[in-house]
Amino acid sequence: MSIKSDHWIRRMAAQGMIDPFEPGQVREANGQRIVSYGTSSYGYDVRCADEFKVFTNINSTIVDPKAFDARSFVDIQAGVCIIPPNSFALARTVEYFRIPRSVLTICLGKSTYARCGIIVNVTPLEPEWEGHVTLEFSNTTPLPARIYANEGVAQMLFLESDEVCATSYRDRGGKYQGQKGVTLPRA
Repeated sequence: MSIKSDHWIRRMAAQGMIDPFEPGQVREANGQRIVSYGTSSYGYDVRCADEFKVFTNINSTIVDPKAFDARSFVDIQAGVCIIPPNSFALARTVEYFRIPRSVLTICLGKSTYARCGIIVNVTPLEPEWEGHVTLEFSNTTPLPARIYANEGVAQMLFLESDEVCATSYRDRGGKYQGQKGVTLPRA
């Protein structure tokens, strides 16, 4: 198994693996510095869309992965999302992914956010999974934290196996296949 380079990422994006796709690193927009996104040496920095779901306790629901109550969130659509102290929010990538059958994709948070106490968590993108990636942001600080839409938030690493898997995510009929928008837990 090997990590894939910028050359491979660009070739696969031309075949529809990432859409929309940025072939280089974007560090500036409208004359201002932004948290970078686009192709790097051995990965792809994804952007956060402007759709957020921020945890709230106003409805006093219980967080249960087998019976998730959507009232646990407040929906926000904006260029910036403020996550309350010691709280959590969901978002999604701008990019839509179509992972090849021989590839496992792993998401890592960007150091710019990590250095502010904002942790990004995403499960691996399995072979032949496709969709917008639902991103989880944890604000580990005692202060409100800001997440910027349409800027870089995490990096995807692509690992290609020397052997194609017997059963892909698509073959299994995975419950998050083809997800669009911010997707809540499904039992």
